[in-house]
Amino acid sequence: MAESPFPMQPYQGIATFGRQPHTREIAAADVAVIGVPYDGATSYRSGARLGPRAIREQSLLLWGYNNALGVAPFEALRVVDYGDIDVVPVDILATQIAIERDVKRLVSHGVRVVTLGGDHSISLPLLRAHAAKYGRMAVVHFDAHPDTWDAEFGEHRYSHGTPFRRAIEEGLIDTAAYVQVGIRGPTGGPQDYADALRLGTRMITLEEALERGVAAIIEEIISKVGRRATYVTLDIDAVDPAFAPGTGTPEVGGFTSHQILQLVRGLSRLNVVGADVVEVSPPFDHGHITAILAANLVFEILSVMALGQARP
Repeated sequence: MAESPFPMQPYQGIATFGRQPHTREIAAADVAVIGVPYDGATSYRSGARLGPRAIREQSLLLWGYNNALGVAPFEALRVVDYGDIDVVPVDILATQIAIERDVKRLVSHGVRVVTLGGDHSISLPLLRAHAAKYGRMAVVHFDAHPDTWDAEFGEHRYSHGTPFRRAIEEGLIDTAAYVQVGIRGPTGGPQDYADALRLGTRMITLEEALERGVAAIIEEIISKVGRRATYVTLDIDAVDPAFAPGTGTPEVGGFTSHQILQLVRGLSRLNVVGADVVEVSPPFDHGHITAILAANLVFEILSVMALGQARP
């Protein structure tokens, strides 16, 4: 039996992501996993502030080698758990400032950041931090919802339903390389999807994705994005609530766990420089199955980063 790369069993020790070292020393890292325990921008069920802790706990069973992709990301990359951003639960603007400041510091030193959410509003300051280094970003966005509303609460411009509209308005996203995958469910009217399309998104609905198949969707993403600096954002509600019940705005009829794993693995030909996995809400998570899936999706993203950096 091969010797395990980990000296302790999964139930021992401090719950850092994948049992990787906790440090804020930038020089020690190729990739920093950070937590943003913020859910003040949700529109239905809260609880995603507890997501980073739950994902870390369930990541303890990640033994390190990705058999599907043939890579050991914790060996190919120096991965550290950076800890959590100091959020302000009652102040979305203060929280955005804190996220952008801390992540910009990491990204400016060449560290790739994978963020554990938290609600989807956190993607806006994350994109600001990445665009400060890389310019307008290519974005691959897995979600049940387009999150391109102008406002959800009166005239308030920031919520978990508005981050990508704001990002497009701020010039953070190159809409020629922006793909939304898995969009589905009822909306307030046809204008919701029409607005997203008018902003320049390539929206692949769940129905289109299932009709065409995973391989075809991956090929379209790759042809659209190429080797540009790419940000991946994954709302766990892209997955059917049968497989991911622990989320704030569940929509029936989503991807299976296996399908979302296949989709993320298919990004290994991209140059993924940053990512987030958001909207895991442990109070609604039966048997931790959502957090288990989220932890494995982060592991797949790390594997994609490890493979992508080796390509010319």
